[in-house]
Amino acid sequence: MNILVFGAGVLGSLYAAKLQEAGQVVTVLARGSRLDDIRAHGLILINGRTQEQTVTKVAVIDHLSEDDPYDLAIVLVRKNQLADVLPALAKNPRIPNILVMVNNAEGPDNIVRQLGKERVLLGFPGAGGQRDGYCIRYQIVPKLLQPTTLGEIDGRKSLRVREIARIFHAAGFPVTISTHMTAWMQTHAMIVSPIANAIYLAGGNCHELAHSSGVLVQMVHAIREQFQVLQTLGVPITPAKYRMIAWLPVSILVALCKIGFDTPQAELLLSRHANAARDEMAQIALELHRLAEQAQKETPISDDLARSSG
Repeated sequence: MNILVFGAGVLGSLYAAKLQEAGQVVTVLARGSRLDDIRAHGLILINGRTQEQTVTKVAVIDHLSEDDPYDLAIVLVRKNQLADVLPALAKNPRIPNILVMVNNAEGPDNIVRQLGKERVLLGFPGAGGQRDGYCIRYQIVPKLLQPTTLGEIDGRKSLRVREIARIFHAAGFPVTISTHMTAWMQTHAMIVSPIANAIYLAGGNCHELAHSSGVLVQMVHAIREQFQVLQTLGVPITPAKYRMIAWLPVSILVALCKIGFDTPQAELLLSRHANAARDEMAQIALELHRLAEQAQKETPISDDLARSSG
């Protein structure tokens, strides 16, 4: 499959390299110093668990022409960067499938308006990491926690979404297909936004957060508050495993968070991303506020956590 990866940050670089190594024909769209790095060095990945380093050569471009043909474009940018990406994709009619793998609490309507419903798929990566010079230090998340998740807007398990899932799996990513992708994205945003704000309040450090019981309690209540917004809007908490957050005792949830956050994996997957993406987290917080207004629900705990985190 001829694939364009739009974005060359941690996730764009990771998915591009893994797909190329798995036999796909991958082109990366990059800009600025990252463009120069990839041209000079290729995509250098360092596995955060094993420290194994790989180097993958890929084609790289700095802009998308209106007649560049690709079977699939994968958009892996921050949400606050998406508005600059969509016009270029909209002008190119030769990409029939566009997988948007971006944090998104507001839903797909704006994306569909610009690109056309027939071209758009939604997804979210199951990995994280950080840039270390021109290298990418990464970790792929186990399937039990958060696999790479894909879906059609209307929930169909179409031939194309199954084929994309297959190539991701062949590239080494645990993957699942969601039949409620918009609900999945909104649920995810309502979890990660309070977590990011809690990390900021703990000084940007998951280890410190794991030892800050009061902040963890506030974070849990903020997530529950956000879930009440979803329920008012008639949106199911997706995937269903997250529904336990609404009924497990807070003391148990805090104990689990203390264990999970006090790990090198949490530092790489959560802290490093949250600290590097404050602009994106601010955008997601704004989208969540709009959903709360739509639901006519007050979210004082979430608002206080956001204010306290700066």
